[in-house]
Amino acid sequence: MKPLTVIGNVNIDLILGPAAPWPKAGTEIIVDHDELRVGGAAGNSALAWEGLGVDYEIAANVGDDQFGRWLSEAFGERASKWPVRPEGTTLSVGITHPDGERTFFTTRGHLPRFSLADVHAVLDGARLSGGYALLCGSFLTDDLTRDYDAFFDWTDQHRITVALDTGWPLDGWTEANCAATRQWLSRCGVALLNEVETTTLTGIDDPAVAARVLRSHMPSGAIVVVKRGPEGAIAIDADGNLVSAAAPKVKVVDTIGAGDVFNAGFLAALARGEVLASCLSAGTEVASRAISTLPRSYRAAKISGEAV
Repeated sequence: MKPLTVIGNVNIDLILGPAAPWPKAGTEIIVDHDELRVGGAAGNSALAWEGLGVDYEIAANVGDDQFGRWLSEAFGERASKWPVRPEGTTLSVGITHPDGERTFFTTRGHLPRFSLADVHAVLDGARLSGGYALLCGSFLTDDLTRDYDAFFDWTDQHRITVALDTGWPLDGWTEANCAATRQWLSRCGVALLNEVETTTLTGIDDPAVAARVLRSHMPSGAIVVVKRGPEGAIAIDADGNLVSAAAPKVKVVDTIGAGDVFNAGFLAALARGEVLASCLSAGTEVASRAISTLPRSYRAAKISGEAV
């Protein structure tokens, strides 16, 4: 199996809900569910690999407070070299709604100060040679994002294929953010985007056509994956063919981080050398399992040695 690493945003998620309708200012409501957990796109993907029993490395930083210590403890030895910033740890409060949607309130915290030097402090490029690096949270990790050119030079030097999932820009998909993302994708071997991101980046409504356009600006042999939620996922493969996978029908409990979990399942299968259709199925299956279980689970339950 090829080496796997994830690089980017790890923060605290406080999940509350469901809440409907949105409460009036100055009032208080009682909700049925609360959960304090590791969050951030990089954190969610890493937890999925952990739950799947996949070996991986993770480069991140934390704030200098009790939340930062808690995050480091959650990852044990893998976090032993994470830099500690003097800022407070980034906190994201997610309010879930009965229709499956959610609203986030997030502090800036430590994430903007995650840097290329932090990546080098944690990861050995030679050890990751020939593997995949999932790069997350581009619009939150300001210091690293400014050094993406140098980061891509480093991954090229060590033959590490970058799989990019930018996340949603804080100021929306402005033309500047779209242009920056297209430039980053020109250095990546895998794009992991949702349907809205794919169509917005290209201005094309059909996600399959939009994915082909994005792939035309990426290196030879690149793969573009479009995550479509309950409709599954599609991809344009290294030869330009359209590949698809349906998502299992499940009762949704918590969709937060579903795309991040998909990324983990997809890349784990890709690192094992599975064909693209199987990789898409692996991503949709583990994401569907995660969003339909509480507490969250990533592996199928087994009875008498048989998966169910």
